[in-house]
Amino acid sequence: MKFKIDENLLVDAVKTFQEAGYNTVSVLDQSLQGCSDKTLISICKNENRILVTLDIDFANLLTYPPQEYAGIIVLRLKKYDKKHILTVLEKLISFMSKKLPKSELWIVEENKIRIRK
Repeated sequence: MKFKIDENLLVDAVKTFQEAGYNTVSVLDQSLQGCSDKTLISICKNENRILVTLDIDFANLLTYPPQEYAGIIVLRLKKYDKKHILTVLEKLISFMSKKLPKSELWIVEENKIRIRK
């Protein structure tokens, strides 16, 4: 699986996914910062990458039907400090050893993942 980390997440998020063995790039790596959501998701689709983001707009099933994309992961957290985000991402990666978000929307909270198809 390939992932793209949105610009609203930490640079360390890329490293966390890469250390887990995933092919991962960031919006910043590709100089895409500031691009529209439509442009970003289109690029993810063309690259067959799962988008990982804090942007709740991507949780809209009507605007971004998950079956049309490699996958979308939206983090909905109570705290957004670096340590907390990385802890949640590590839990997410651990969960992905059992199931991958292929053509699904995952809304990731501290203690649960809601999966929409």
